[in-house]
Amino acid sequence: MSAAPHVPVLLGPILRHCAPVEGTWVDGTFGAGGYARGLLDAGAARVIGIDRDPAVFGMAADWAGEHGDALRLVEGTFSDLDEIAGGPVEGVVLDLGVSSMQLDRAERGFSFMRDGPLDMRMGGGGPSAAEIVAEADEARLADILFHYGEERASRRIARAIVRARAEAPIETTRALSRIVESVLPRPKPGQSHPATRSFQALRIAVNDEFGQLVAGLEAAERALAPGGRLAVVSFHSMEDRVVKRFFQQRAGKTGGGNRFQPAPEETDPRFAQPTKGIAADAEEREANPRARSARLRIATRTEAPAAPAERDRLGLPAIVRPEEI
Repeated sequence: MSAAPHVPVLLGPILRHCAPVEGTWVDGTFGAGGYARGLLDAGAARVIGIDRDPAVFGMAADWAGEHGDALRLVEGTFSDLDEIAGGPVEGVVLDLGVSSMQLDRAERGFSFMRDGPLDMRMGGGGPSAAEIVAEADEARLADILFHYGEERASRRIARAIVRARAEAPIETTRALSRIVESVLPRPKPGQSHPATRSFQALRIAVNDEFGQLVAGLEAAERALAPGGRLAVVSFHSMEDRVVKRFFQQRAGKTGGGNRFQPAPEETDPRFAQPTKGIAADAEEREANPRARSARLRIATRTEAPAAPAERDRLGLPAIVRPEEI
């Protein structure tokens, strides 16, 4: 496999739309450090790199020291980025995709392409994918697969999982992949692997990715100084929908209400000039396959005070209860 997946997606458009890059920035999904390095090279005085996976910082050890105090690395989640930053910042970048370094390591259990323990935790805490597969009832499993993976065969797959776990524990990625494959048609040329959506759904559930996303967007709003930029890169339509609606809501562009959902109370916009979804150009898509599904959205922080988002208007998957985030 090539090194292309490690290249930061849509870095060029981020730097162009956010120019001049200066002051303190937060890279809330540090990963391989591509955004952090790009920001520092573009003129940021300081970058705070945050990641819930402590393993990534060891991988950065051979170059991070070159930047001295200009690069601060913190184990944590981007939902706490305002507290971690400790003061106003000029920019925040969030890359919502799973790290290729995690996919490449079989022991992390993210990929059906490599056999390993069915884990999928980006950090060390909380239930693993194996625990969810072992303990969730059939209806709950079907909901996870349908709402987080947009898997149309969710009920069929959930039924097969429950049937299989009654005979033996499902503890490896290969075991789960084979169960999914057994109840789905063989893919046609060019189609994704049958287990793709199921693995995505379980990963989202294990890591509470939608809860983290909303909390992270709110944390960025609290952290950004007036005029600061929030740049978010997403990799599937559900995430992009939430980011789009967050920016629309915070920019006061939610439109009128209806009899089912009254119009929101008008407030001063907290973000301005949200971009439309920016896709990678042909050159980047060719060089970096990970960029093909990516969408970038950027907005500028205003002087209006931060406040919680109206979560029931963000288009969250039905399995997520906004009041519980």
